[in-house]
Amino acid sequence: MKVFYQLADFPHLPMPIVTSGTFDGVHRGHQAILERIKEIAYKENGQTVLITYEPHPRLVLSPNENLQLLNSLEEKIELLAQNGIEYLLVIPFTPAFSQLSSREFIQKILIETVQTKKLVIGFDHRFGKGREGSFEYLKAHEHEYPFEIQEIPRQDIENEKISSTRIRHALSEGRISEANKLLGRYYTLKGKVVKGDQLGRAIGFPTANLQISYPHKLVPKQGVYAAFVWVNSQRYEAMLYIGRRPVLQNSELRIEANLLNFNGNLYDQSLTIEIVAWVREDMSFQNLESLQHQIHLDKQQITALLQQEAVQK
Repeated sequence: MKVFYQLADFPHLPMPIVTSGTFDGVHRGHQAILERIKEIAYKENGQTVLITYEPHPRLVLSPNENLQLLNSLEEKIELLAQNGIEYLLVIPFTPAFSQLSSREFIQKILIETVQTKKLVIGFDHRFGKGREGSFEYLKAHEHEYPFEIQEIPRQDIENEKISSTRIRHALSEGRISEANKLLGRYYTLKGKVVKGDQLGRAIGFPTANLQISYPHKLVPKQGVYAAFVWVNSQRYEAMLYIGRRPVLQNSELRIEANLLNFNGNLYDQSLTIEIVAWVREDMSFQNLESLQHQIHLDKQQITALLQQEAVQK
C-alpha cells in the first residue's frame, strides 16, 4: 500500500475507486466498504483509494472530550494494508480544514486531488463543515460531479449494529469477546517493554510491563485477561493484567503480561498483545501469598481458555 500525507503528492490514477472516513478500528462494518471498493476496482480495472484523517476529527473539534481510539495511525495503516487497499491519503485534520464546506471538500479533495471515478460510502457517512455532506447530498448533486456514487446500504452494516463507538463501549466494560467479534479479529495493544518493580518475578510470575506510546489508545477495563503475545514473529500464550495493583496501593495503571513458556529478556522490545478473553475483575488481596495463589488459579483457567481458542481457530 502506498501512503501519502500531502495532497500535492497524490498521484494521477486512471480509475480511482474511492472511499473516505476515519475508519477507527477498521472493524467489520469498515471491512464491508473495503470489500465493495475492491470488487468494483477488480471489475473496472481500477485502483482502490481510501481517504482518512490525522488526528481523528473529534480530537480537534472536541479537545476536552478525552476520546480514546481503537487504533493509532500506524495501526490503522497496517490494517488497511492487510485488507488490500492500494492507495491511502492521510489528510492533516486542522481547524482550517474542518471549515471546508461539503462542496469545497468534493471539489478540492475528491475531484482535484484524487480525481475520483467512483465513490463508495457508508449509509451514515458525513463530511464537510458541520458534517453537512451526506449520501443524500451527493445523490442530489450527482449530475454536477465527474464520478459515480454508490452507498453501502444500512442493512449491510447495521445487521449487527457494528460501530467504533459500540466497540469502545464493549472494551471499556470488559466485554472483549463482543469487541473481537465486531472487529473481526483480536483487539490489540502495542508498545515497548519497560522495567517495573519486578514484583511478578518475586512471586514466580515475571511480567513484561508494556508502555503504550499512543496517548489516545483505548485500554480495556481493568482486570485479568487471556491473551496471546507476539515476540519477534513468535506467538506465546499469556496472562494479561490491566490495573493499579491494589495489593501495593499503587495508583499507576499497569499493563503487564506474563508469557507462559517463555524464557528470555524482553526489556526494550516491542510487543503486540492480542486480547482473547475476559477472566476476572481486578481484586484486592491481603498479602502477596493470597495474590500468588489467585494467579495460580488464573493460570489454569487462562491455559484452558487459550488451548480451546487455538483448537477453534
